[in-house]
Amino acid sequence: MTTTVLHGGALFTGTSTGTGYAGRGAVVVRDGRIADVVLGDDVPDVPGAARVDLAGGLLAPGFVDAHVHAVQGGLERIRCDLSELDDRDACLAHIAAYAREHPELPWILGGGWAMSAFPGGTPTAADLDRVVPDRPVFLPNRDHHGAWVNSRALELAGVDASTPDPPHGRFERDAHGRPTGTLHEGAMHAVAQHAPATSEEEYYRALLAGQSYLHSLGVTGWQDAIVGSYAGMDDPGPTYLRAARRGDLTAHVVGALWWDRESGEEQVADLVARREAYTHGRFRATSVKVMQDGVAENGTAALLTPYLDRCGHATANTGHSFVDPAALRRHVARLDAEGFQVHVHGIGDRGVREALDAFEGLDPAHDRRHQVAHLQLVHPDDVPRFGRLGVAANIQALWACLDEQMVELTLPFLGEERAGWQYPFGDLHRAGARLVAGSDWPVSTPDPLQAIHTAVTRTAYGESGRAGDEPFLPHQALDLATAFAAYTSGSAWVNHRDDAGRLAPGAVADLVVLDRDPFAGPADEIGAARVVSTWVDGTPVHEA
Repeated sequence: MTTTVLHGGALFTGTSTGTGYAGRGAVVVRDGRIADVVLGDDVPDVPGAARVDLAGGLLAPGFVDAHVHAVQGGLERIRCDLSELDDRDACLAHIAAYAREHPELPWILGGGWAMSAFPGGTPTAADLDRVVPDRPVFLPNRDHHGAWVNSRALELAGVDASTPDPPHGRFERDAHGRPTGTLHEGAMHAVAQHAPATSEEEYYRALLAGQSYLHSLGVTGWQDAIVGSYAGMDDPGPTYLRAARRGDLTAHVVGALWWDRESGEEQVADLVARREAYTHGRFRATSVKVMQDGVAENGTAALLTPYLDRCGHATANTGHSFVDPAALRRHVARLDAEGFQVHVHGIGDRGVREALDAFEGLDPAHDRRHQVAHLQLVHPDDVPRFGRLGVAANIQALWACLDEQMVELTLPFLGEERAGWQYPFGDLHRAGARLVAGSDWPVSTPDPLQAIHTAVTRTAYGESGRAGDEPFLPHQALDLATAFAAYTSGSAWVNHRDDAGRLAPGAVADLVVLDRDPFAGPADEIGAARVVSTWVDGTPVHEA
């Protein structure tokens, strides 16, 4: 019997009310579960127990990322990773250096560039041609709704001025109709299908790299939001299954099986079969992901009224509903009946409304814990529906700030009224919605503390200038306990892990130790906290 006493710091127990923040205390862990929680400065006398001094930091339930792409993020980390770069020149220099260091690669692959680093959010093939003229380049951006390619890639794919836009995407073009190097949504497939296949071993290395990185940030479990083939990626389900069988999967993971929007209910039988085949150990393929719309920055998020142009005039564009709303209602009812949770990507106010309409009328006794993720633009009439329908609001809090992408690529095209409906976390919480939280990594950093910082301050941690100084819709801020609860007990709940996400006797000992107590310091320092150790089932999986 292995027993550990963690003491000498503060405790956050996982709830947003009452004793969620419990102040000083200690926790006794025995055989992977919490045996006792003791408040105050007394250290429990447990003979033979190992002792861990929290050194004045905070002990909390491990963070659970409710919307992440761990294999995709890990793959970018081991390839040409642009995710930490913020300007055009830095991206090009990094790509050039990577290409020089890897002359053996037939394609340059990776990604993670920020739309705000390029005029209009659309980088060009001409820029890439200057640093990699001889090999095709395919680099998805951070939100993976677009990709940057060079002329060689367009040539190999046979894409030119005569190539029509696909039904659910478009090629960025010049005045003569020639593709300029940015591919939006479904247009990515035109090039991605020609890239060399990723090997099983590379996918496996990517999962382990992604898992290690997430553990270093205090993440003990997650929901992988696309378990299926998408944007040039193979289905990561077999990779997760292999890791679970070999004992290499140290996190608790739910996989959201990808809903093919070009098909209908005939795919349900295959989803049921894959759920059974993939579920093993710490991996459960019990959710289904439906991407209902795109993103606001490239005009594909589904809006109730049209986007504006840069002069403030209405355009003819209201974005894309990738699944017909009537069909979505049928599909959701069928999936609910088959025992699946449904996880919907909803960015625009129409996309969110179509998702909520699909959940209307389902039997809450099924306890599927359906969810809508992202929630950038929510019509005020739809805010109270989350609580009434029991649909979880899956928030990516890091995006709720006045960064360059928001200021340059979003606000001008929404107009003042709609701009004020963005990321309404405070209103959702006050209206009784169940908040769960995730990062959407590699779209943005998977660091929960940075996301929590933004949820509380509505500013981006570490930014200078406008993004750091001016809160974005501050009345939608969350208090610290509510933000922490969303990332711990909230996300554990949406993954149907009712014995996780909290510090309580009998709960699993999935824990994170921070180097300081964010509840005891100023709000503008929340993001400065660092992870000292991460524990899964009472065993350390990361130690700084």
